[in-house]
Amino acid sequence: MRDVVLLGSTGSIGTQAIDIIERAPDRFRVVALAAGGSDVDLLADQAARLRVSTVGVGREDAADAVRERLTDRWPADTPPPRVVAGPHAAAELAALPCDTVLNGVAGSQGLRATLAAIDAGRTVALANKESLIAGGPIVTRRAAPGQLVPVDSEHSALAQCLRAGRRAEIRRLVITASGGPFRGRPRADLADVTPADALAHPTWAMGPLVTTNSATLVNKGLEVIEAHLLFDIPYDQIDVVVHPQSVIHSMVEFVDGSTIAQASPPDMRLPISLALGWPDRVQDAAPAIDWSTAHTLTFEPLDPGAFPAVDLARRAGDAGGCAPAVYNAANEALVAAFHDRMVGFLQIVDTIGEVLDEWLSERHAAAGNPGTVEDVEQAEAWARERARVLAEASVQRG
Repeated sequence: MRDVVLLGSTGSIGTQAIDIIERAPDRFRVVALAAGGSDVDLLADQAARLRVSTVGVGREDAADAVRERLTDRWPADTPPPRVVAGPHAAAELAALPCDTVLNGVAGSQGLRATLAAIDAGRTVALANKESLIAGGPIVTRRAAPGQLVPVDSEHSALAQCLRAGRRAEIRRLVITASGGPFRGRPRADLADVTPADALAHPTWAMGPLVTTNSATLVNKGLEVIEAHLLFDIPYDQIDVVVHPQSVIHSMVEFVDGSTIAQASPPDMRLPISLALGWPDRVQDAAPAIDWSTAHTLTFEPLDPGAFPAVDLARRAGDAGGCAPAVYNAANEALVAAFHDRMVGFLQIVDTIGEVLDEWLSERHAAAGNPGTVEDVEQAEAWARERARVLAEASVQRG
């Protein structure tokens, strides 16, 4: 039996993790869960159903509502769980006694929770790739070998494929991309894309930030950085290929010319379950592919002219230091601006490039490698502000 602390419980990853855990009660038990506070009814329902001992909520103004709903849902003869509220609630819960912390917090705000879990010696099932990307060397220095287990389907696939050979036998990692809703369209056709268009992903059901990132392919850029940090593979040995069916989740090519691929339907329950049970699998976590029926699997090169986000991510990753955090933070600000209709779709990645250019030309040499979380947060704050200023200037230009 593994005790699990679940962070981001009301989001897509969190709700699917709970589905897995409830179907494998002999394998897992949730002892604490946390969410931002936008859906206090769901958070209270989850806590009551799972009988957790601690509940975290990121918004302090939602704490009383959570306590009230927990009291309504809890047996009268049993005290309700402790409620921890505030911006560091997830980090506090991440350090609680448990076997595994699943970090499904959205965005780079999950960095402190990732570090708290690492420092407490927990296995970290990492759905929050942004915390690894932003924290970079801070996270990798503090994590023990094998302590970070990826939840992203692509990195879960790579971890599975890497079991087939030794480190010295790896030639390259191949990360697959669905191509998002705009696959095959030239840059000129993307100028009038709306937020609704960007959220219409053809194969995956995800939150608005990740879905928009998939449309711009920023998500794939982040995954290249994540793969480098997780598996210590140089950037020039990490490729991206477009695979619209989303059946092959990633591949590893070995020095003898053999390629090992991991295949499964596009269902996040499989990589979530594997991260929770790692290195063991969870029986019937998700449906398997029916290989008795006909399938067509296609692979296409990435178009860097229409989707320059991956090349920008490589540039940030090669630069190191806080550059990946700047890339990610600028994107988060610009995705929000896009959904507020302050900037157009193409301006998301174009403006990330402007912010990154400024960072590398004006601040990178002095900033060096981040030594503390505060260093990362300062770089992120600078990137978000620059992205905001550039977005507002774009609006004023009309």
